[in-house]
Amino acid sequence: MHRENRIYHETQKGRGAPSNDVSQRFNLQDREIDGDWLDERERIDDAAAKLRTEVTIEFPKSIINYNTSPDLPFDRSINAYRGCEHGCVYCYARPTHAYHDLSPGLDFESKLFAKLNAADLLRQTFAKPNYQPACIAIGTNTDPYQPIEDHYRITRQILEVMLETRHPVVITTKSKRVVDDLDLLAQLARQNLTAVAISVTTLDSTTARLLEPRAPTPARRLEAVQQLSEAGIYVHVNIAPVVPGITDHEIESIVSAVAGRGAKSVSFIPMRLPHEVAPLFEQWLETHYPDRKAKVMSIVRQMRGGKRNDPAFHSRMRGQGPWADLIRTRLAIASRKAGLGKAKVALRTDLFKRPLIAGSQLELF
Repeated sequence: MHRENRIYHETQKGRGAPSNDVSQRFNLQDREIDGDWLDERERIDDAAAKLRTEVTIEFPKSIINYNTSPDLPFDRSINAYRGCEHGCVYCYARPTHAYHDLSPGLDFESKLFAKLNAADLLRQTFAKPNYQPACIAIGTNTDPYQPIEDHYRITRQILEVMLETRHPVVITTKSKRVVDDLDLLAQLARQNLTAVAISVTTLDSTTARLLEPRAPTPARRLEAVQQLSEAGIYVHVNIAPVVPGITDHEIESIVSAVAGRGAKSVSFIPMRLPHEVAPLFEQWLETHYPDRKAKVMSIVRQMRGGKRNDPAFHSRMRGQGPWADLIRTRLAIASRKAGLGKAKVALRTDLFKRPLIAGSQLELF
């Protein structure tokens, strides 16, 4: 029997990317699944055929990432994990997996890395005499409260260091797991040392399941907004990303819903499709919304200067053209009606106290 090598395109249940089949940078080889395996797949138990999540433990030498981007409100960030099990098909962080010779497709959401020494590295960094405190952002690349946080608790350990040293921190997440650390966040908030941004893409559970298969449902995110707000924590909601032709009709509904749960401010970011994310998203459209693919990609190009992605500072976060202007206007009107404003978070840095490190000379005093 003749067999040919072919890419496995069938959508994996509970996964966002349709495949690993995207054009790769850094000489990454295409992932092909052996034809014999495909032929045998029907003869084995379905559970054995499911894509499993693998976690690799790593011990980096530094934990704070610094940036000079003029369109970001922070100059430093921490990412406890590489890759993200939420599987959001639109995730702009997917291309970073190519640096590890892994695919930004299914590999990004199933082959993860956990930085177990993150809290220790952070404490050592804060103890350095030349370290100057400024707000640290957590969750800017991959979600700090993705499912594996339940086991590793790296984000919680980082927050414990923040509380110990009274260091300001902001968190971005789309997970209700953030309320697991409500005890720490409430203490930080009482000293004006923290704020939380919850990402809400859609209120429709069916759409969310396709876009963000392993992220908590929209209803649970709204619950998180309310619980955090009731605990005295500043909550900002980011409608991120706005997916044209798929979720953009929900802007007013989302603003109204989060305002009713206690959010203080709201913003949006139009969908970004850098590098390998663009072909992955087009595969996803072909799988789930083939009738809308041409329309969606047309609007994307209109907001991105005729291309699928615009990496330029400022415009990458705002979009351009009539469609982006319309979304901005709609959000402003909806926010005004709901009594929400732009984010105004000024966290304190004057409370910072350097930690004591075992064996340091400071221990003598």
